[in-house]
Amino acid sequence: MAATPQNPPLSGLARALVQAGQLKEVEAEQLLSQAQSSKTSLIEQIIASQKSSALDIARFVADTFGYPLLDLSAFDEAHIPADAIDRKLIATHKVIPLNKRGNRLSVAIADPTNLRALDEIRFQTGLAVDPIVVEQPKLAPLVGKYAESAAEALKNFTSEDINLDFLDEEAAKNDDAGGQEIDDAPVVKFIQKILLDAINDGASDIHFEPYEKFYRIRFRVDGLLREVATPPLAIKEKIASRIKVISRLNIAEKRVPQDGRMKLVLSKTRAIDFRVSTLPTLQGEKIVMRILDPTSATLGIEALGYEPEQKAALMDAIGRPYGMVLVTGPTGSGKTVSLYTCLNILNKDGINISTAEDPAEINLAGINQVNVDDRAGLTFPVALKAFLRQDPDIIMVGEIRDLETAEISIKAAQTGHLVLSTLHTNDAPQTLTRLMNMGVPTFNIASSILLITAQRLARRLCNCKKPMEVPKQALLDAGYSEGDLDGSWTLYGPGGCERCKGTGYKGRVGLYQVMPISEAMQRMIMSGASSLDLAVQAKEEGVKDLRESGLLKVKQGVTSLDEVLSTTNA
Repeated sequence: MAATPQNPPLSGLARALVQAGQLKEVEAEQLLSQAQSSKTSLIEQIIASQKSSALDIARFVADTFGYPLLDLSAFDEAHIPADAIDRKLIATHKVIPLNKRGNRLSVAIADPTNLRALDEIRFQTGLAVDPIVVEQPKLAPLVGKYAESAAEALKNFTSEDINLDFLDEEAAKNDDAGGQEIDDAPVVKFIQKILLDAINDGASDIHFEPYEKFYRIRFRVDGLLREVATPPLAIKEKIASRIKVISRLNIAEKRVPQDGRMKLVLSKTRAIDFRVSTLPTLQGEKIVMRILDPTSATLGIEALGYEPEQKAALMDAIGRPYGMVLVTGPTGSGKTVSLYTCLNILNKDGINISTAEDPAEINLAGINQVNVDDRAGLTFPVALKAFLRQDPDIIMVGEIRDLETAEISIKAAQTGHLVLSTLHTNDAPQTLTRLMNMGVPTFNIASSILLITAQRLARRLCNCKKPMEVPKQALLDAGYSEGDLDGSWTLYGPGGCERCKGTGYKGRVGLYQVMPISEAMQRMIMSGASSLDLAVQAKEEGVKDLRESGLLKVKQGVTSLDEVLSTTNA
């Protein structure tokens, strides 16, 4: 007669429940069998069968086996060191790390008699494991959240079949050792999708920012940062490594800032350049990517927002055979686009154009662009001296930062070359006093500079703009005259629609102060006049300051009064 197969003897929690009279042996065997067939735990089966409550089981386990009991609902989830345990172990054994101190790791678990789980955690982490008993229903949601793989967490971003190419990516991979972790398909597709979204949204910068308890990605759109994604903190290293590989940076170096470039090939006819900057922070490497779209330099001067008389003055200045044209404004005010637009207009077969930049942001065919490198000794002055031996017609200097650069640039402007450059000043008249303060002789300034343009960028109202009522006194305080308030125009403010994502603004427009250097100004410069005196003279000659240019854009319905007030000084 064949022997009847016997169930293995009860052990662990099941045996303790039977010995305490909480369950009959037959019941315990049935519940274990159900748990195995449904791939759940004994505790889940006990709760489902209503033989005991979750809290009663947790109390029984803690008392019986001598482990502390914790109410997870009172525990701050932000303190969970989710990276301490592999996500596969979290999912397989239904555990959550609670605290890591020294060589000990506290782990939330519903059944501490699961010795296999504790042993695997101990082996994987190399730490001593201290079990903390918790209620199973309160543990399950956290396990579901933290056991989610990076692929699952990013599937919303990688639902499309993205097939983009990075220039020289294979060469970059071969240059760096230790990049085996970077080939993570979900992270690769995620980064590609982020880059594509940024381009489609018209973003100028992408910020990848690691913090202690979260990781976020933000786009700068129309001058303002907005959060677009919060990927799992556990993949921050993979994101950083992937970006560094395609930017030709050293992935092993995480202690010092690095600068690089990459090119994203969208199609046979369009590629986007990115300038990449890494910065070591307390919680990892922050990465900022500046999007450099070559098409921005070919928009034409009409698209930049110059008024007709401003455009005429600028075109006259850059059409001169020699002299200097300066563009001023703070970082992010559109100086680079303005300079490249001028260079694109001047870029003809019979003209030799050379630029010294730090770094070259937009590649233009037919222009000789040089990246300055202070560490290698290729500074702005060195590049400029070399240019003067290269038979140039037009020279563009990325920025005048010191007296030597200023003097060489002015010398080039006085010896038959057209020089374009930028400075960081608040308005056009202050640019002249800035050069004086650098130590440039006043007669050199007066004889070389043709025109100075100061600029800002204001957000452009979306098509959903709506009329607004503003008190007359507020308009007068803003800078309008009584004659301007004749009722012939309508003041508009932001609305909100799907196109502008509810902001009321879409795109940006330039506000300009275009100041040609007249003979009267030259005499004032020679006599050492202050920026205030020069500003008064410019106003008498009909030069609109930044506030006046902005108020005109408000009258035209291009932007809002609030935007102009926040962008310009009265």
